[in-house]
Amino acid sequence: MNTYEWLLTFHITAAFFYVGAAVAASILYVLAITSSKPSDAALYLRLIRRVLPLMFVGIAGTLIFGIWLWHNAGYGIGAGWIWAALVLWVVAGFFGQRGGEHQEKARVMAEQHAAAGDLPNDELRAMLRDPVGTAMSYAAGVALLAILVLMIWKPGQ
Repeated sequence: MNTYEWLLTFHITAAFFYVGAAVAASILYVLAITSSKPSDAALYLRLIRRVLPLMFVGIAGTLIFGIWLWHNAGYGIGAGWIWAALVLWVVAGFFGQRGGEHQEKARVMAEQHAAAGDLPNDELRAMLRDPVGTAMSYAAGVALLAILVLMIWKPGQ
């Protein structure tokens, strides 16, 4: 295998880590939203924290190996699809961080309600279903999906 093939392999592997962890976090968040007991919601929200290291490896790996590939493959500085993907990478990170902060607040609240009797709670339900916090997480997912489309389609190449 040549350098390009190795870089592409590592870039795609990192993308699988990123997308896989994002999908797992999304599923766990939906499970937290639909759970009836605060202890269940807290469990699912804690599990999201377990997939974050894989997501961070994917985030860093896609950027590092993607830029290295950009250089190695000889794409010009004006490759618009690459710049668009980089902008979307930043957007996904921004919204993902904001959504994660919201989920962390919900986890703390769920653990408090779980310790105080583990009864269904309207305040927790409202926090989990907050449209702004949820929109932040899903905006990150949409940006990630757009990056995948750009990486596969490569418009203008």
